[in-house]
Amino acid sequence: MAQEYSVSCKDLDVSFVRTGYGKNEVKVLQIKRNGKQHFIKEIDASVQLSLKSKKDYLEGDNSDIIPTDTIKNTVYALAKLKGIKTIEEFSLEICKHFLSSFNHVSEVQVNIQQAPWRRIEKNGETHVHAFIYSPEGVHTCDVEQKREGPPVICSGIKELRVLKTTQSGFEGFLKDRFTTLQEVKDRCFSTVVNCKWKYNTTKVADYDSVWEIIKETILDTFAGPFDKGEYSPSVQKTLFDIQTLSLRKVPEIEEIELILPNKHYFSIDMSKLGLSNSDEEVLSGARCCYKQASKQASKQASKLVWEPLILGHADEGLDITQHGLMG
Repeated sequence: MAQEYSVSCKDLDVSFVRTGYGKNEVKVLQIKRNGKQHFIKEIDASVQLSLKSKKDYLEGDNSDIIPTDTIKNTVYALAKLKGIKTIEEFSLEICKHFLSSFNHVSEVQVNIQQAPWRRIEKNGETHVHAFIYSPEGVHTCDVEQKREGPPVICSGIKELRVLKTTQSGFEGFLKDRFTTLQEVKDRCFSTVVNCKWKYNTTKVADYDSVWEIIKETILDTFAGPFDKGEYSPSVQKTLFDIQTLSLRKVPEIEEIELILPNKHYFSIDMSKLGLSNSDEEVLSGARCCYKQASKQASKQASKLVWEPLILGHADEGLDITQHGLMG
């Protein structure tokens, strides 16, 4: 029997579930100069397009395909023409461009991560053009827009690592014949926060300000008052408090998802070494961790829905610089 190298959908009992293609990791550094004072914004953008036609799959007809190189160049051009005020607004510009320029594009998805640069400081003075990479949480966004619908805008914080040395415990949990975990009233609490929220409107005054509010809420709730802290009886309780306070502070947020992997530190038994391990304590870090995840949604300020998860025109003086390896 001759080997078949091509098939037609007409010959098979199959259908498309979803199709799409695009360009990943388009890196752009925007430098805006105001005299000696320079401002930067570095982004890593991924863009995916879905087309109305499937003829590229069924017939090998590429006439509707917008090359991924064109997608990359479009990101560069829009950065120069529109500027990057916030990554959410820039994502909306990308969606608008492809939907308005190409009638055969049915949906656009944009994911952008913003590099966490901040000015170098010394003795309370900030440098005018020198920056340091400071990963105290990475600003992310995901924007999706179908041709016949409004954009769906999500922002997020990833890789925000925090630790407190006390005011945390885990007691009163269910125990059965397989339970070996001991209750603890005082422990280290460390996690890497990954947070994502969806907006209920496209009319957000300042996406960057909202991001700062959520980050501040996470840190304040985790740490508590500076002089005494705030006790956490479980990761779940801290997680819930962060979500609830975030929804109260930002009415433009429809739902918020939070993932807190437990990064354990355990006290080392020094008695076998003839040493005491108190006061200035030495702990070991555990590589394994488990995740606590949940999502809260709010249609109205007074209504909370709990859903647990079990565990993805340019101004003058504006320069656009490309860098890095292009895939």
